[in-house]
Amino acid sequence: MGVLTTVMLLLAGLTLSSPSLAGEREQAKRMHDRLTGVPPSADVLEQMSVLIAQGQINQAAYLAMNNPAFYSVTLKNWVSPWTNEEADIFVPLNDYTATVIGMVRDDIDFRQVLAGDILYVAKNHYNLPTYSMNNNALYQAIDDQGLDLQTVLEASSQSAQTGLPPDATAGVMTTRAAAKAFFKDGTNRAMFRFTLMNHLCTDLEGLKDTSRAPDRIRQDVSRSPGGDSRIFNNSCVGCHAGMDPLAQAFAYYNYQYDVDSDPEGENGNLQYLAAGQQDPQTGSRVQGKYHINSNNFPYGFSTDNDNWSNYWREGLNYNLGWDQRLPASGSGAKSMGWELANSQQFAQCQVSKVFENVCLRRPQDAQDRAQISTMTAHFQQNNYQIKGVFADSATYCKGE
Repeated sequence: MGVLTTVMLLLAGLTLSSPSLAGEREQAKRMHDRLTGVPPSADVLEQMSVLIAQGQINQAAYLAMNNPAFYSVTLKNWVSPWTNEEADIFVPLNDYTATVIGMVRDDIDFRQVLAGDILYVAKNHYNLPTYSMNNNALYQAIDDQGLDLQTVLEASSQSAQTGLPPDATAGVMTTRAAAKAFFKDGTNRAMFRFTLMNHLCTDLEGLKDTSRAPDRIRQDVSRSPGGDSRIFNNSCVGCHAGMDPLAQAFAYYNYQYDVDSDPEGENGNLQYLAAGQQDPQTGSRVQGKYHINSNNFPYGFSTDNDNWSNYWREGLNYNLGWDQRLPASGSGAKSMGWELANSQQFAQCQVSKVFENVCLRRPQDAQDRAQISTMTAHFQQNNYQIKGVFADSATYCKGE
């Protein structure tokens, strides 16, 4: 191989590997493609190129996000896996997905995703089905008609649309879609687990801490699984000691459906036992599912209210960055959701998920990790407006 050929190959490799060599138009197109999933029009490409040349790169990202596909494609695909246990992206639009999309569009403090009395429905003049706690007809109709999610959605409140008391609303956790996915059957621990996975980017296995007191572990957890107490002490307690006191916040919630005529729960609804209501099995507001299999360990904790405590504020999970200005305990899903949403882990999780969505990769090196830290701080300082995180991510990865 001649010297000239070698030099040319080296220069070609440098051109392909160096983000800084991408021109403004290439960067603009890459930003638009990644933020929206569709190519820009000639006019938008030119406008974005000019903004990038002028150093106004974030403004170029916001211009790209004006495209309806940012909402109907990028955000819909980003959120949809959070709404079901299978993390399936190909699910119909629902109230969970629509609410997150609306919050992004309107620059709502994203911590409200776990605590707000918030719900996005359709504007009246579209003549769509009204919101119902018993079906997904409204959102299915939006999907079927291919309506622009940037314009069709309108902010409302769960308390107005569902009849839930305002203090019983907890962002997406109390949407119908979340209830169908995570309150249906089971013991309501699924709601807590998938909230951790979707909004704190960690599963229970990563939070195991056998040093926490087991006094709030429910009766349905055997203390000698398979006749061996060491399994409980060395494994089970690691998750349940922290999870059960927090999942107690959901004690008054259930997904109610007719198992015989509607085994998939397509026409079921979120049930909340308000003050003065009782579950026939427990004789209190606590749902019967909290007392199933109570004979597994009768001396375990018997749930009699929705008071929660965060045992993970100490021990190994202190590093999740809990807000010490908040109390470490409370009542109900709203205050528990606020506890999770104000952790450093929550903020970093949202930023990491956006980074991966826009940059099409996970953080790889010290530079990437530093960028995640910078964007997390910006996210918090900017009132948790997550659209800015999309812009920051697109700016950072524009040359790749």
